[in-house]
Amino acid sequence: MSYAFGSLDELGSGPGFRKIRKALGVEAFGVNAIVFPPHYEGPEHYHDTQDELYFVHKGRIRVDVGGESRELTEGGLFHASSTTPRRISNVGDDDAIVYIVGGRGGYVERDGHLVDPEVDLPRRQGLG
Repeated sequence: MSYAFGSLDELGSGPGFRKIRKALGVEAFGVNAIVFPPHYEGPEHYHDTQDELYFVHKGRIRVDVGGESRELTEGGLFHASSTTPRRISNVGDDDAIVYIVGGRGGYVERDGHLVDPEVDLPRRQGLG
């Protein structure tokens, strides 16, 4: 069994990347956070094989992709397949924090199990 705890503050300060995967020992997928300074215009980029899912934790960003621009605020989500060029920018007056999860290889199917079904099944059902 393996697990780890951490926080963005432990991984760095100021604008820039926070390398979550390495710090927490994640091996099954890539995961980072980026702290974008106010009004930062990001580079357009793509990947060879890794799809990415972006989650806006704090602030307001703009995603430019496929000739479209869309603003996302806290709780906003954006997915891009690996070779899709995209640009992520901070359009707010404060820092924006975005979590990025990346991977390749596809869905693994549902493989979760409850440790103690008698106790945990009602808890799980309580989520809907």
